[in-house]
Amino acid sequence: MDKILVTGGAGFLGSHLCDRLVASGADVICVDNFFTGSKVNIAHLIGTPTFELMRHDVTFPLYVEVDQIYNLACPASPVHYQHDPVQTTKTSVHGAINMLGLAKRVKAKILQASTSEVYGDPEIHPQTEDYWGRVNPIGIRSCYDEGKRCAETLFFDYWRQHKLAIKVIRIFNTYGPRMHPNDGRVVSNFIVQALQGQDITLYGDGQQTRSFCYVDDLIDGMLAMMGTGPAVTGPINMGNPGEVTMRELAEKILTLTGSRSKLVFQPLPQDDPRRRQPDISEAKEHLGWTPKVGLEDGLKETVAYFKKTLKTL
Repeated sequence: MDKILVTGGAGFLGSHLCDRLVASGADVICVDNFFTGSKVNIAHLIGTPTFELMRHDVTFPLYVEVDQIYNLACPASPVHYQHDPVQTTKTSVHGAINMLGLAKRVKAKILQASTSEVYGDPEIHPQTEDYWGRVNPIGIRSCYDEGKRCAETLFFDYWRQHKLAIKVIRIFNTYGPRMHPNDGRVVSNFIVQALQGQDITLYGDGQQTRSFCYVDDLIDGMLAMMGTGPAVTGPINMGNPGEVTMRELAEKILTLTGSRSKLVFQPLPQDDPRRRQPDISEAKEHLGWTPKVGLEDGLKETVAYFKKTLKTL
């Protein structure tokens, strides 16, 4: 039985990953400081003999014996990561140093949940892993963008210098049940606004694009990446290449919710990328992975989750 550490394990992605790992028979240690994670997300796992919950901040060292580490700890939405930008950078950088140090000590395989934000506001489209990105190093998003870029640097230096078994994935917009209703991400924003009959807020002209991957597909990709041999380190893009404009997404959500909310437009935030779409050729080649869940099907599941969640708030 593998002993697996998941940092950020009570978060949106982390809790889904813990579910899958426990179901596979793994012995899981879920670590979270609950800044953005929630005990509600993993409450159903508490009491399972192969699941352990630990309150801990990854900016401090952690001493446990494990075979694999999934490093997901970091606020990932603009509202949350800009709330305390210094702590966001610390979580990405100090957190990576501490988890890499742990992996080195116990000889564990370690996966870094990096992000498409390392590409910034890209000059090439779609984005490929060999593109170095166009990131503002001193902007309001830099705490997250540059924090994740530095974490990637550390992972590859540990690989070169210490022969550590690393895996790096770059996650593009992911959505699904257990998203935080107030996280400021576009899917949760639009769904909550539509269900509550509020105006749906679009920025700029609403023609900027994103590519949305359903959470189940993303977890499939993570597990596939961790299962690869030492020749596959990444970075590997992980997302759904289906590209939609923000206006198209809003209209789709209005249809699915039956809402009469109006579309309203506000100025585009600083450094907000105009286009975002992953090239997933590497994931197809090395992992045999492609997303399976279509946007409409995934949105239906997400809308159903928010309908239930908003009733209890």
